[in-house]
Amino acid sequence: MSTASPIRLVVLFGGRSAEHDISRITARHVLAAADPDRYDLVAVGITRDGRWVRVRLDADFTRWGESLEIVGDEVDPWSLFTPDTVVMPLLHGPMGEDGTVQGLLETAGVAYVGSGVLGSAVAMDKIVAKRLAADAGVAQARWHALHADDMAASDADGVLDSIAAGLGFPLFVKPANMGSSIGVSKVVDRAGLRAAVDAALAHDEWIVIEEGVTAREIEVAVLGHTTSPRASVPGEIVAAADFYDFDDKYSDGAAELHVPAALDPVAAEEVRRLACVVFRSHRAEGMARVDFFYEEGGRGWLLNELNTIPGFTPISMYPRLWQATGLTYRALIDELVGLAIERHASTRRWRTV
Repeated sequence: MSTASPIRLVVLFGGRSAEHDISRITARHVLAAADPDRYDLVAVGITRDGRWVRVRLDADFTRWGESLEIVGDEVDPWSLFTPDTVVMPLLHGPMGEDGTVQGLLETAGVAYVGSGVLGSAVAMDKIVAKRLAADAGVAQARWHALHADDMAASDADGVLDSIAAGLGFPLFVKPANMGSSIGVSKVVDRAGLRAAVDAALAHDEWIVIEEGVTAREIEVAVLGHTTSPRASVPGEIVAAADFYDFDDKYSDGAAELHVPAALDPVAAEEVRRLACVVFRSHRAEGMARVDFFYEEGGRGWLLNELNTIPGFTPISMYPRLWQATGLTYRALIDELVGLAIERHASTRRWRTV
């Protein structure tokens, strides 16, 4: 792929998940920040019902407001994928961050930003991700997986009694395949457990029940190829709500983000090292945000999760962490596109027949 002329950068956003609106906000900021001399920018929105729409762009990004509307002409996805294209998927959640769109892009033979099919899929599935982390020797909070069929069985109450007795309260109940704290509930007693399980099952057939921990919430941004990641300075989230829920992240904006986190140098270096271990064990690529709990005086670092398409507005934690590490928002976009081009060139070397 030649870089003598502007790179054709397709920013893919929207999608069919519950995180559709968040994706539109992210896309608006990326398109406004990307260097117009470096890129031939193409904005493609996926509507809630799955239609692909080429959004009309102009130079006046400020008129968009805080999110990018999916207004324009419907297009055939395959018409977008020319040999000189780099796609930047900004599709949070299922049907975008979970390997589905990445599989389409692999089939189309185009370069794209972020993790491949495997890395995207395993990071999205909290159960598989937790098992990979355990295999890599990374400590985690105690947890239990459930399937919808478990709750349809005659002994469903007994199953929940056993989990509650084993993990104690408070508990967190989460869909296995969802992000942005959608479908997540904090449960403080046995009476509220079934309702929380049912709420999570509305989003996925598999759910995770985790022990509640009293700990600091520390996040690290990772950038690079699977085998050569590098980590940002750590940042800390101090939630304004009972936990760092959807409203705290996106609606109220009341959570405090401390960048860099106030950690001693040894602890900061250790969590950066662990973030790279998790990045590699999950087969992440390009970018990821790795979230930890820090039990001071207790178990120390506990992995929470890895996100392969983290929030990417200028005030989101991932870009802020890189800004504090010396990489501006625009430079971060350039770095990610460059990594996508490198990975695409590298994977073309392997025989498929």
